[in-house]
Order: sequence, then C-alpha cells, then structure tokens
Amino acid sequence: MSRKLDRLFGRSFNTSKFKSVTKLAISRAAILRNQHQARYYYARSDVTELLNLGHHERALTRVEYMIKELNMLDALGMIEDYCHLLIERVLFIQKNKECPDELKEAISGLIFASSRCGDFPELQKIREIFKSRYGAEFDARAVQLRNYCGVTPKIVQKLSSRRCSLESRLKVLKEISTEMGIALLNLEEDTRVPVKEKLDIEQKQPKPMEPATFNDDAHNVPEELNQDEKLSESVKRRKYYRD
Repeated sequence: MSRKLDRLFGRSFNTSKFKSVTKLAISRAAILRNQHQARYYYARSDVTELLNLGHHERALTRVEYMIKELNMLDALGMIEDYCHLLIERVLFIQKNKECPDELKEAISGLIFASSRCGDFPELQKIREIFKSRYGAEFDARAVQLRNYCGVTPKIVQKLSSRRCSLESRLKVLKEISTEMGIALLNLEEDTRVPVKEKLDIEQKQPKPMEPATFNDDAHNVPEELNQDEKLSESVKRRKYYRD
C-alpha cells in the first residue's frame, strides 16, 4: 500500500534511473574538469609571463582567474566523490524514505551544486530526483543554505562567486614567484592602503605648486569564506564502501 502511495505522489525511487543519471554526471564532471584544467594552465601561464615582464600588479589581478579555476576543479572533484558514494549506497537510499544522516552531505551538496553549475544538466536531473523523493522544503534548505542543510562550507566556498581575498591572491602569487626565483615588488603596502586613506593623508599635507595626481588601483575586497573545511565522515568512508 505504501509503495502505491509513493508512486501516486511521485515519491518512488527508481534505482536504475538514478544510477544511470549519476554515472552520466560523473562523465560530465570529467569533461568539465578537463576544460577548467586547461583554463587553469592558461591563467597560470599568463601569471608567469607577467611576472617575467615585471608587471607584478597585473599578475596579481590575473592570479584571481587561476584561483577560481582551481576552486572549480576542487568542486568538481567533490561532486564526483558524492556521486560515487550515492551510487554505492543507492539501495540504502531506496529503503529509507527520509534522507539518511550519513548521506545528507552528499545529497545536499549535489542539490546546492546544481544551483551554481548552469552547464551541468545531469546535476539538475539529480536534484529533481531528490526533490521528488524528499520534498521541496529539503531542496530549498540546501539551495538557500539554511540551518542544518547538510551542505559543507568547503563546497560553498569553492563554488562562491565572490571575489578572492587579497590575502589569498598574494599568497598564490608569492608561491609562483618563489618557484620562478623572482622577487615580488612590495605589493602588500601598495594594495592594502585604501584610496580614501591616501587622499586624507594628501589633503593634510601642504599643497604643492602643481596639483598632485593619483594612480591607485586598490580595491575593497570581501573576506574569503572559511577554507579547508573537511568533508564529513560519510564521504571519507566512500572507499570503505567500495572495498
């Protein structure tokens, strides 16, 4: 009787369909990973070329593209891990009408990722399957990152559209310049002093005979989301289920 009601209200879970869509998602992730890997290498090549030419400020700007591509590569890796885990535990999903706690991160993570990856149609299909299974409220909780949604902060940070922090850009640029044996200009001081502060200082000083000009490219950069959050034990145990 309960199975008939599930089918009537669209709550039935077709394991074959889910496995098929999820395997396609894994294949799509591999294709996207190759594309973003190429973009990452192009961006890194640009950064090294700019450093060689002495254009350190431009290299600092370009390194942001490199970081974003690297973040996307990390996110795609997490998506693949989630998909593999759910395929291995598909019968467990079928037997439980509620989302299992040990799979909540993976399921919620894929739902959230589907709302951030427009070029990933298989993720949209997976999202619809789980929305039908667990309801619109479960879906909205993951997409809107409500309390106890189960989405790990790491994938949120990796898929964030916010600008990379100045600290993270400087860190990556220093690592590259060290590998190349190039000494960076004192970018920290030039980029950390806000334009308004420089103007205030200038206004307090005696005016020169000719008007002073400014050429400051500093920007206010939002702080970065917390990084290096670890995946939950359910994802770490993926290899255990596979063995």
